Amino acid sequence: MSSTLLRDEFGTPTQRVKRAVEALKHGLGVLLMDDENRENEGDLIFSAQHLTEAQMALMIRECSGIVCLCLTEERANWLELPPMVKANSSKNQTAFTVSIEAKRGVTTGVSAKDRVATIKAATHVDALPEDLARPGHVFPLVAKSKGILERRGHTEGAIELMRLAGLDPAGVLCELTNRDGSIANLDQTIEFAVFHHMPVLTIEDIVSYLKMNQHIQL
Repeated sequence: MSSTLLRDEFGTPTQRVKRAVEALKHGLGVLLMDDENRENEGDLIFSAQHLTEAQMALMIRECSGIVCLCLTEERANWLELPPMVKANSSKNQTAFTVSIEAKRGVTTGVSAKDRVATIKAATHVDALPEDLARPGHVFPLVAKSKGILERRGHTEGAIELMRLAGLDPAGVLCELTNRDGSIANLDQTIEFAVFHHMPVLTIEDIVSYLKMNQHIQL
C-alpha cells in the first residue's frame, strides 16, 4: 500500500484517524482500506446512528450491493442472530449472521428506504428479536469481542471508529466498486474519496492510533 499516496492526500496516520472520526461524528462517510495482502479493498462506511436514505442510495449505487451492518457480539446475541453457517470456512472468517429485514415500515426490503428502516430497527435502543424478519436484504456482521486487536478486518475497524467517535457501536459498510464491477483499489478509492469529500484511512492507522493513545499492548 502506498503510504506516500495516502499521506499526500490525507495526512499522517494519526491525522487520517482524527479526520475519519470527525466525519463520522458529523454524520458523514469514510473509506477504510485493509492491507494489500488481505482483501486490498476500500469499504464505504457510515454510522448506523446517522445513516440517511441518500447515503444508502450512494452505497447501493457505488458499491457491491451487499450492504452489511456491523454489530458487536453482545448486540447480535441480544437480537438472536445466529451465524449464517455452522462452520465458517471463508478465507478471512467474515462473521455473517442470517440476513434480516424490518418487520414493519418496509415493502420489498431492497430499496434504500427499506434498508435504512431495517438498520434503524436493528439498532434501536429498544430493539427486540421479533422486530426483525429473517432472511432479508441487510447482512449483519459480528465483530470479534477483542475488536481490531483480534481481527484486523473492516467489521472490527468500523466498530472501533464508531467508538472513537462516541457513537453507537454499529456501522454500515459495503465494498467500493468500479463502473465495470471490479473492486476499487487504493488509487480508485482515493479518487472516489476526493470527489465525494470523504476521508480515507487504513486498518493499520486505527491500530497505530490505539497503540499511541490508549496504551494498548499489541
